[in-house]
Amino acid sequence: MRNKIDIIAETEHWIALNKPSGLLSIPDREQSEPSLKDWLNEKYGKVWIVHRLDKFTSGLIVFAKDEATHKLLSKQFEEREVEKFYLGLVHGTPVQEEGSIDAAIMEHSVKKSTYVTHAKGKASLTDYKVLHEYGSYSWVQFQIHTGRTHQIRVHMKHIGHPIVCDDIYGTTVPVLLSSLKRKKFKLSKADEEERPLMNRLALHAWKLKFTDVDGTTKELEAPVSKDLKAMLQQFEKWIK
Repeated sequence: MRNKIDIIAETEHWIALNKPSGLLSIPDREQSEPSLKDWLNEKYGKVWIVHRLDKFTSGLIVFAKDEATHKLLSKQFEEREVEKFYLGLVHGTPVQEEGSIDAAIMEHSVKKSTYVTHAKGKASLTDYKVLHEYGSYSWVQFQIHTGRTHQIRVHMKHIGHPIVCDDIYGTTVPVLLSSLKRKKFKLSKADEEERPLMNRLALHAWKLKFTDVDGTTKELEAPVSKDLKAMLQQFEKWIK
């Protein structure tokens, strides 16, 4: 697991990493597979959870190395003092290039671990800004002012532009080069079928801004993962 995880920054009080897609942030109830927290516990003895990322969301995540730091950082997250930015690919392009989605979120009454917008839910606010339009897709920056489970995913479904390859709130249809190149696309003789440009949740935790233990402002950034970067390069090449 060490070879797959990039350490973004580290102090004696906390560690920030660029979590790869497909890796759990923390162990699930069944302890069914390794998690990032397991690896960190093995490396540091014990770490404390400050916040979480969905399994298939890549990007920036911070763990505390001591109880006092955990309390400090957790309080900032709970009181919405942390600035949190994400990047993601969505289906289509919102009518407004930037805006805010202010829609309360609650757990689905029947489908466990699935969430919906509902007036009786908890207040949830997401800002978005379209950075690039790529045909039937858009590359979007998000800032979340609340920390609801699946917040960006639920809100983008709410406005009709779900995150690409979202198996819960959208569709699992992968992004294919053939859909970009159209008539120019030819399958390699070595390949029996086309390899997708993207077949996992196209969402990346990009930046965090918080107050460090010494009172200074800390701003961290996780570079976009290799698979997302490669996909965007293909978009730039084939979509004018």
